[in-house]
Amino acid sequence: MSDLFDAVADLPLSIESAERTRRERDTSSGFLRVTTTFHLTGSEPEEPETAGSASHGGKHVGRGEDVSYDTADHDALADAPSFDFAGEYTFAEFSAYLDDVDLFPTKPPERETARHYRRWAVESAALDLALRQNDLSLASAVGRDPESLRFVVSTRLGDPPTTDRLEAILDTYPGTEFKLDPTPEWESGLIDAVAATDAVRILDLKGLYEGTEVDAEPDPTLYERLLDAFSDAVFEDPAFTDETRPLFDGAEGRVSWDYPITGVESVEALPFEPEWLNVKPSRFGTVESLFETIEWAEARDIDLYGGGQFELGVGRDHIQLLASLFYPDGPNDVAPGGYNDPDVAAGLPRSPLDAPRNELGFGWDSAR
Repeated sequence: MSDLFDAVADLPLSIESAERTRRERDTSSGFLRVTTTFHLTGSEPEEPETAGSASHGGKHVGRGEDVSYDTADHDALADAPSFDFAGEYTFAEFSAYLDDVDLFPTKPPERETARHYRRWAVESAALDLALRQNDLSLASAVGRDPESLRFVVSTRLGDPPTTDRLEAILDTYPGTEFKLDPTPEWESGLIDAVAATDAVRILDLKGLYEGTEVDAEPDPTLYERLLDAFSDAVFEDPAFTDETRPLFDGAEGRVSWDYPITGVESVEALPFEPEWLNVKPSRFGTVESLFETIEWAEARDIDLYGGGQFELGVGRDHIQLLASLFYPDGPNDVAPGGYNDPDVAAGLPRSPLDAPRNELGFGWDSAR
């Protein structure tokens, strides 16, 4: 067990009921995003709740967001009966209890990755509730001070790809940094135009995805063009083949990993020890696995940055708070949700975000 997990493992947790709400929203990537938020209600607090804490009929409520990508999974969940999580636990005991709970009671998930996403939703809701019931913030529990949070904007460039969206965002928000998903349609002229913005910090090659709409076959010609044009960018999830692996000889320090990272064991299975990792909390499933991996990486001076999953609700607050506590200076793909809208409006917060107050629970609680 990690020291970070030790800090929350023994928190008393009382759950009386569980509810769910559903959200949906169009995205800049051209799909309808659907998520489900779990609301775990606990016992009456002994003292009046801190301003800004979630409450429900005078009781504490912890929330966590299921970011499973397939709408069918959320439809099936909507038809499922409420989960009976009621009981008295420590947080670690509740996590262990979930090992034997089928969180997909009406049908298996469309993709196995969704099991971790839903487990994270329930665990993060339970952690939020346990912290609130014990009058703690996550920051105070783990002994870290939240810091101002650097973020990048993740976007695709359309079909056919153009620089229009980049230019629109940079016109409204000069100085914005980006994480982009190159595709085989990125020809030399577009690559040069994008590189000329000097705003790209991460290029997500998506070479390891399987069975998704964003799967990308390894293209040695494209990889070589990108490596030459973006001399300072981090390259995420390249697919190594006999043709592509030699392109990264001497450039291993520019490689990052995202899709396969679900815990320490998955990091140790990489082709080489990384210098960069994208930390997407929902991929880990459990709080213990997430915290263990953060500590493992910190002990080896591996640079971390946070990743998002098009969260529509409290999940975005959670990934932002974790980034502000553990990797605030990284190129965090945790921009406020408005940057994911098809048309980016004026008036959005700019990077860096002011440090959150995080006075209670697993919440951002900032004045922005």
